[in-house]
Amino acid sequence: MKYETRKKAILILKDGTMFEGKSVGIDGTAVGEICFNTGTTGYQEIFTDPSYFGQLMVTTNAHIGNYGINEQEEESEGIKIAGLVCRNFSFDYSRVNAQESLLDYFKRQNFVAISDIDTRALVRYIRDKGAMNAIISTETDLDALQKQLDAIPSMEGLELASKVSTKEPYTVGDENAKYRIAALDIGIKKNILRNLTQRDCFVKVFPFDASFEDLSSFNPDGYFLSNGPGDPTPLKNAQKVAKDIIDRDLPLFGICLGHQVIALAHGVPTYKMFNGHRGINHPVKNLLTGKGEITSQNHGFVVDKKAVEDHDILEITHEHLNDQTLAGMRVKDKNCFSVQYHPEASPGPHDSAYLFDQFIEMIKASK
Repeated sequence: MKYETRKKAILILKDGTMFEGKSVGIDGTAVGEICFNTGTTGYQEIFTDPSYFGQLMVTTNAHIGNYGINEQEEESEGIKIAGLVCRNFSFDYSRVNAQESLLDYFKRQNFVAISDIDTRALVRYIRDKGAMNAIISTETDLDALQKQLDAIPSMEGLELASKVSTKEPYTVGDENAKYRIAALDIGIKKNILRNLTQRDCFVKVFPFDASFEDLSSFNPDGYFLSNGPGDPTPLKNAQKVAKDIIDRDLPLFGICLGHQVIALAHGVPTYKMFNGHRGINHPVKNLLTGKGEITSQNHGFVVDKKAVEDHDILEITHEHLNDQTLAGMRVKDKNCFSVQYHPEASPGPHDSAYLFDQFIEMIKASK
């Protein structure tokens, strides 16, 4: 598509700041909380990660779409981000095993994206001003767009897990596998399930509102609380499920939103970060081993570190080295641990994949 023929598009931030760009070819409007990811690859995995539901994604990598789309790299059924803001959009792709272009992928899902935005200036602005709601559009009525923007609810206090969770339970893996895992889906990624099945697990995935009794009916050897979008505080059912599992000292592993739910189940608060962590090169220190890990991260909320430090039965196990926020914890004398980041990566490094092995070892020891 020729640059000259592409329609003008705009981005308006909640505080009124405006950026001009170009539509990639799909007319429309998209709204959400604006955030940015610093990863240089893995755009398809990012776009389909349920944890990003309700957010407009700014990609800091200058070129998006250059290696097309491969159906094996989806982390859920379809795009989960609300909209895309990028610098250079590649209409052509060069990967041999790609099935289609990014534009065709977007067209099939009527997904709005704008390019030719000065993303370096935009990200610097967001870093200074913090995360805020925004709107992208090919429309020109600024007053109407501003009204639409003003109607977007704040991410703080917003329950979104129900929007991305499975409606019905389903299983993944070999039913004759050595271990059975019951997973509560509050926004689960496919690569988490792959990591579990690769470790000889048969997994049953349950909807966000399933009870402990529902999960236990699978007769699992271990339980898992997934990642997901939005504020963890409204997820009262998930918190109760976590408490029921922990009170019975059953093996439990939580990632990202699941990690936050475990904290809330112990009366430890979470809070919304100024910008959050989103990228595939975040440094984390394992305080138990002293080793460092390069990690994949995607979260806008975090567990209150001081509250965990003061807690009688919780122990901090991992720390984010950029800002010293809490990155992992465990329950003392219980079969429960969790991390704020993504050991399944996809995209990202595999430094933290050992956590899945740790979960399996916990299950073995508890049998």
